[in-house]
Amino acid sequence: MPDSGDDLKQLAELGRLVAKPVILVVMGVSGSGKTTVAKELADALSCRFQEGDELHPPANVEKMSRGVPLTDADRGPWLDKIASEIDQWRADGQSGVLTCSALKRDYRAKIIGDRSDVTLVYLSGSYELVKQRMAARRNHYMPIALLDSQFATLQPPGPEEHPITVDIQGNGVAIACEVARKLIERQQRDSKTPP
Repeated sequence: MPDSGDDLKQLAELGRLVAKPVILVVMGVSGSGKTTVAKELADALSCRFQEGDELHPPANVEKMSRGVPLTDADRGPWLDKIASEIDQWRADGQSGVLTCSALKRDYRAKIIGDRSDVTLVYLSGSYELVKQRMAARRNHYMPIALLDSQFATLQPPGPEEHPITVDIQGNGVAIACEVARKLIERQQRDSKTPP
């Protein structure tokens, strides 16, 4: 579904309304649209974008390219790198949007944990829709054969993680608009809540 000019204008306006600095971790299974949505959000917020997959050690990429699921031990150094990137943004007072599958609660605890200034964004979608999207994309190291293991591993975030959850129906800009709207609503609500 192509992005419309109206959606882009709306996203730009929403981006101006978001209080900054803000750090978003966009999570979901492979093929859920993390990169597309995160790039749109980073553009609208005029902030840094980091593709979490680029922080994987080469051995992890090679393993996934062969269709072999990663173990928790494989993910450990990768999650440490992601947490370090987030902590650097926080220390510098920068806004940023980072993608990470973050399929398990333990992974999210490692990269977000008690960082109350980091917001989790969960891109939620059906197996069938994600499979269609994965089949349509080209030049990605994650084969469709690993989709079953992604959904088997997925532990959707619970209310205690305070996620912004959006359905992945629609185009990337429309999904990014929904994230931005929910983020603004949360910021406005939180600003009215006494400490």
